[in-house]
Amino acid sequence: MLFTYQSNSKNSIKTIHMKGELVDRNQGTELMSEVEDSISKGEVKIILNLNDLKYLNSSGLNILINILTKSRKAGGDVAICNVNKKISELLVITKLNSVFNVSDTEDAAIKILNQ
Repeated sequence: MLFTYQSNSKNSIKTIHMKGELVDRNQGTELMSEVEDSISKGEVKIILNLNDLKYLNSSGLNILINILTKSRKAGGDVAICNVNKKISELLVITKLNSVFNVSDTEDAAIKILNQ
């Protein structure tokens, strides 16, 4: 399955809806360019909605970590929401659940980022 994403911005928060399988570093090239462009425009708060992301491996995790790093360096933060059981277990095993803001819903993610 291919990896695709859609993004939108509302109230200075960029939301990225991921779909498919994120298993190759090259799959994230366009996404990373868009994130860097958004951050340069002042959109430093980012929600990663993983509702339709079926699978993620270490390369995919690296992309998420890069997004987090770029956002925090610019004074922002990242919240992850709608995580399926398999990806949630991966976040726990890697202890990234304590690094990222993880929430059940996009509305909860917005509240986290607006604190």
